[in-house]
Amino acid sequence: MGASRAIPPLPHHPTTAFSNPMNPKPDSALILVGHGSTLNPDSSQPTHDHADTLRRMGLFREVHCAFWKEEPSMREVLRMVDCPEVYIVPNFISEGYFTQNVIPRELGLTGRTTDLGRFRAHYTDPVGIHPSMTKLLLKRAAEVAPGVPPSESSLIIVGHGTGLNDNSTKAIKDQVALIKDSNLGFAEVIDAYMEEPPLIADWLSLTTAPNVIVVPFFIADGLHSFQDIPVLLGVEAEPTAAASQLDVFRRNPYQMHGRQLYYSSAIGTEPLLAEVMLDQIMAFDAASASAA
Repeated sequence: MGASRAIPPLPHHPTTAFSNPMNPKPDSALILVGHGSTLNPDSSQPTHDHADTLRRMGLFREVHCAFWKEEPSMREVLRMVDCPEVYIVPNFISEGYFTQNVIPRELGLTGRTTDLGRFRAHYTDPVGIHPSMTKLLLKRAAEVAPGVPPSESSLIIVGHGTGLNDNSTKAIKDQVALIKDSNLGFAEVIDAYMEEPPLIADWLSLTTAPNVIVVPFFIADGLHSFQDIPVLLGVEAEPTAAASQLDVFRRNPYQMHGRQLYYSSAIGTEPLLAEVMLDQIMAFDAASASAA
């Protein structure tokens, strides 16, 4: 079972951005694919939460989760499907090795639509590259720093950063550019990373506004957002409690170096991400109809 070539992104197609409800698909299943973690069980929680939300909507006959590092695995989840059609949505923040190589290989996908014998599988773009992620980032920033004027605020979108995959930083740079182009009046909008410049550890020298709002561009509140980034920001001296015990997000704002620092939970925990998943499915259907 395995596709030998990476699956390229879908062609650009206008997206709904929550404006139109999706028609029910009573003969289809939905699989949300996440990374998961052997170290932190909270890593998979947002994927399960979004699956629960989508089940309650009743648009699909079945809704399943699958993971790379947890159970059920991607290969196992295929045996759970009992519908003639299945939509597979990667709950990943960017395009890259996992969405273009690992998931297609593990699920046996050879293209955007693959006949797998018992059913046809449709493979959408990852949620993180959807244009409405900008809307969710701004929503999260407003919630974590209520009443704080954008003109007196520096907004930092923070990611992992890695020399192995340029797409991981591209998704964040794209969001920064979109927010800047929106002319919302932020003093600064900056991308920063854990492991490559500009480093989130240098947030004080990167920003000038009296208020600094930091939003992690991650799918889940795992060890990075609960432990690593707080240390890099200086709000924790060292990695402390397990994710489920840490209240780092409930202590805003942090008074540091004459500034107020606001730290948000990961963007992937936003409940509206379930709507983004539906938008990706509608964008897939629209692109497929156009191609046909």
